[in-house]
Amino acid sequence: MVCAWQALLNLLPPPMRQDVDRLGRDNLQELRLRKGMCPELVRSNGTVRLRESVTSEMLQYVVNAACRYSPWTASTAADGYITAQGGHRVGLCGEVVVRNGIMCDVRCVTSLCIRVARDFPGIGKGIPLTGSMLILGRPGSGKTTLLRDIIRTRSENGQGSIAVVDERGELFPSFQGKSCFSPGSRTDILSGCPKGQGIELLLRTMGPATIAVDEITAQEDCNGLLKALWCGVDLIATAHAGSLRDFMKRTIYKPLLDSRVFSTVLVMQAEKTWREERIPL
Repeated sequence: MVCAWQALLNLLPPPMRQDVDRLGRDNLQELRLRKGMCPELVRSNGTVRLRESVTSEMLQYVVNAACRYSPWTASTAADGYITAQGGHRVGLCGEVVVRNGIMCDVRCVTSLCIRVARDFPGIGKGIPLTGSMLILGRPGSGKTTLLRDIIRTRSENGQGSIAVVDERGELFPSFQGKSCFSPGSRTDILSGCPKGQGIELLLRTMGPATIAVDEITAQEDCNGLLKALWCGVDLIATAHAGSLRDFMKRTIYKPLLDSRVFSTVLVMQAEKTWREERIPL
């Protein structure tokens, strides 16, 4: 298991760091901070709370640290979360700013959910090294962790190079100028680019055997995958769904299903395990 733990500690107000380090270094999954409540550490072996209540100043400290005081990074909070250094995801709740019917910011933050990014090399052992693949699971089920290991394994043992559109820098994040998780020796990573545009760019410039993306959620993501399908490359993607049946109910994904983009579907189970399913004919 690999984790950019110091990057996580750097997000936290200094008085909180020692207790979080002592109680969560090896097994912290989420840290939940709610204004007026004690911090909650969600660990693989149970939940524990710290003693000091969370203040508005503490919440703002974390948001500023996650953004690295960058206005551009802060603007991405319109998605409801910020990707901090080390790949840790900071989810936000509070007063939402809406313009023309579109959410554009979260202000007066009242709750944060910090999801700890960890890498588990080898968890994708036994998964095919060729073919297109879809990984489904609920939030926090380990989709990104499994995708990362599949990318790394294909890069080292598959046929040809693999190109990754890492839109939010969560698959292969960096900390202090160094990559936190190994991507493999034949992996090319495009960071900070929307998935649909990134897929087209990689097709034109990198000649990959496989293209991988995390969390397809928009029509543009699906359109990019469909364009890549006709170019003869394998595709690997993740999506939020509790089951294949749930995924099939969402109309945005119907073109992917009709075109049979994916030959294999992995549905995440408990403790980052999965079951394999086939899309019905």
